[in-house]
Amino acid sequence: MTGKQRAGVRRWAIDLRPLRVPNYRRIWLGNGIAMFGFQFTAVAVPVEMYDITEASLWVGLLGIAGFVPLLIFGLWGGAVADASDRRKVLLGAGTLLWASTLGLLAQSLLQVGSPVLLLILVAVQSIAFAITAPARSAILPRLVPDELVPAASTLNYTTFTAASVVGPLAAGLIFSSWGVDVGLPVAYAVDALLFTVSLWATLRLPALPPEPDPEGDGTPRRAGLASVVDGFRYLATTPVLLLSFAVDLIAMILAMPRALFPEIAHERFSDGAVGWLYSAIAIGSMIGGLTSGWISRLRRQGLGLVLAVVAWGVAIAAAGFAHQLWLMVLLLGVAGAADLVSAVLRQSMLLIYAPDRMRGRLQGVNTVVVAGGPRLGDLRAGAMAAGLGGGVAWIAGGVASAVLVVVLAVAFPALLRYRAATNAAGTDAAPAGGAGSTAVDGSPAAGAPGGDRAATASGGDRE
Repeated sequence: MTGKQRAGVRRWAIDLRPLRVPNYRRIWLGNGIAMFGFQFTAVAVPVEMYDITEASLWVGLLGIAGFVPLLIFGLWGGAVADASDRRKVLLGAGTLLWASTLGLLAQSLLQVGSPVLLLILVAVQSIAFAITAPARSAILPRLVPDELVPAASTLNYTTFTAASVVGPLAAGLIFSSWGVDVGLPVAYAVDALLFTVSLWATLRLPALPPEPDPEGDGTPRRAGLASVVDGFRYLATTPVLLLSFAVDLIAMILAMPRALFPEIAHERFSDGAVGWLYSAIAIGSMIGGLTSGWISRLRRQGLGLVLAVVAWGVAIAAAGFAHQLWLMVLLLGVAGAADLVSAVLRQSMLLIYAPDRMRGRLQGVNTVVVAGGPRLGDLRAGAMAAGLGGGVAWIAGGVASAVLVVVLAVAFPALLRYRAATNAAGTDAAPAGGAGSTAVDGSPAAGAPGGDRAATASGGDRE
């Protein structure tokens, strides 16, 4: 391979430079292994619930048991992350998460057979996740230099999607080989064992104490309702922040088609095709992550975000017209790749722009948005399909998403104007002593009132 060819590969291949940082490398490895393990529990819990009750209604209640605590504790968890040593937050809530998995293992070994106990353990897992998620995302800019935040976010997201593809397949092999009675404790035991790697990586982190509140007496603000309100007040004064959250909600609520997969697979292909539909978006995101080297060099991140969200809507709408399985999977994969770009840009903008003292609370909002948007999208898709049919609900949602994002971006151009800061060499970087982005319209740098920016993305969190 010539030097020019190697340079071309490096330009497109996923950026691995953050792995040179020991603390980030350990956390990335621990979270990646833990996320793979969690996929075993994610499959095992609904399998066990249906085995106990033989009713899909009880399986559906697992979603409520997971989402309600996430909605409540996600915001509070963000406030805790800004008021406490984030390493201690991760250790404390991570231990609770591990204990809930051990609880699932114990009840499967004892064959308790209680659907209520399953719901309680899922709710405890969700509470622990809601507390750890903001802290885990907020520590990223304190582990790697600002110019490596987009690459680190891409690595996190790509690892998450890879685990989401491979993990369920491995869990399925356990159940097909050993059946439900043996497969359940094996699946829970694998998750509990692999999660210890995440706890080990967290133990190796240095102390990550909060920054003092400059508007107070020099001490960090206490976690509580007032702190959560401050986070929303801060969010309300930052148009780029609001717009980044808005376009994500639009994309997920209007254009997330997963609730329609069973109906479309049954009507157009075969019931067995539903597995391909559920995997297609994650496969596209994974491939997009492996070819994401260019994202770190993208300066017009606001425009890139808008184009990525529009591409998501257009690809989803186009997939709704497909009557060949390979074409629908391909188009859903394109949508997944666009979603990866969107997620990485939003998260990078948030982490670099927002001051450290606000990152936990903003990540708490992010946790609620990322978890809640697709669930609201499921409700939207199901309701439309009931009245108009699955095909119309699918296509109309994708078109509406793309159009509304364009209208919003034109009406409020702050997001389109957003650019990543550059250093003298022309690469993305944060200016010394401040957050890493400034807008071309002259809005103040991070730390000045009303001048911060934010976004969302998956950082490998357990959902």
